[in-house]
Amino acid sequence: MERTRVGSRLIAMAIAAVTVVTVTSAGCGGASFTYVMGSDGQSYFKVPAAWRQVDQKALDRKVFGDLNSATAQLRKKLSWTVAYDGYENPSADHLFDAGGGSDKPFVFAMVTNLTEGQRDAVSLDGLRNSAGLPVAVDDELRGQMEKTPGYPFKDFELLSDEVLPPKDGVRGVHVVYNFKVQGGPVQTFDQTAYLAADGTRVSVLLIRCSAACYRSEAKAIGGIAQSFKVKRLPG
Repeated sequence: MERTRVGSRLIAMAIAAVTVVTVTSAGCGGASFTYVMGSDGQSYFKVPAAWRQVDQKALDRKVFGDLNSATAQLRKKLSWTVAYDGYENPSADHLFDAGGGSDKPFVFAMVTNLTEGQRDAVSLDGLRNSAGLPVAVDDELRGQMEKTPGYPFKDFELLSDEVLPPKDGVRGVHVVYNFKVQGGPVQTFDQTAYLAADGTRVSVLLIRCSAACYRSEAKAIGGIAQSFKVKRLPG
């Protein structure tokens, strides 16, 4: 496995701006889902309809940092992100941990426009790191990062790593891993990332829950992960 060097700036991202369309449909036994799709029609997934969409401004602050920063503003301008929370009161703070108490799944999606240089350097490890978490890094660098004061992601455990079969030129990976975040209980992250057929975009879906929650909600989480697809546009 290639090991991408990820430092304090884990991954430089410029994210494509697209419009989300959501549709709720009722099925057998009253089951229902919210379907989320970009306006380009390439990436889409579904979540249970009872899950709440996270406030976009709060999510922007969580993902991009201080929006008074010119860098944050530029990334936001080039960005599309969306998140859904299993909690009745959704919060962007649940992206990486539940903040104590009982836990519910959290789903975060992102589409990234790659620069010309990034397109030339994109790799499977780049996809593994595309959610901004240090998944594919070497042990020495990981040790240095974990010794940094205030660094929140400790005790990495890789649970599964699958290279998805290419389809219509779209490549992808599916990885599941654990971190202890900010000294709390172990959190499990289920991540799927795709590189578009033309090599210009990376689409990623990240599902987080505590390890205990991930086991108890395995069916729902698995359904969300499997629903995430990226299609090649004709022509």
